[in-house]
Amino acid sequence: MITHIHGKLVEKNPTDVVIDCSGVGYKLNISLHTYSQIPDQESLKLYTHLQVREDAHTLYGFSSTSERELFRLLISVSGIGANTARTMLSSLTPKQIREGIAVEDVALIQSIKGIGIKTAQRVIIDLKDKILKIYDIDEVSVSQNNTNKDEALSALEVLGFNKKQAEKVLDKIVKEQPDANVETIIKLALKNL
Repeated sequence: MITHIHGKLVEKNPTDVVIDCSGVGYKLNISLHTYSQIPDQESLKLYTHLQVREDAHTLYGFSSTSERELFRLLISVSGIGANTARTMLSSLTPKQIREGIAVEDVALIQSIKGIGIKTAQRVIIDLKDKILKIYDIDEVSVSQNNTNKDEALSALEVLGFNKKQAEKVLDKIVKEQPDANVETIIKLALKNL
């Protein structure tokens, strides 16, 4: 029903924001990931998900449509409510959650407060195929979190290289030299692209 809210940022907290939109203040529950993405400026646009329950209408705000889509996938799993999904998006980045599900990393999902082993397994079973299809993740190219690799990939994308191609080259470099710093990874990747 409400797909996004664009207005003046009135209040910003790690768990919620208030946006004034034409004189009406909307309180949106947010994840820590969204909180870290919100710039400290007056004008703000957040993508929303409206949850209607018998006792409450609750708005959840997201800095990107992909984070909102992941939230919606998470709450579709039996045993995962809106607050648990928000906790998941606060504990891990959307990318970490997607990759954790794609590589069936039960321990990663279970490391989130309030998620037991059965729920973690259910999240992976229910969402793995959807995650692989929606985000076009190649199972082989998903590697465990390597921030140097992520930064190098981001830099190569900015330079105009194809993401999938760059990712394959970076995976090979990281496998051969797991301790390499960002600059080294980028230099080696540029030689191979």
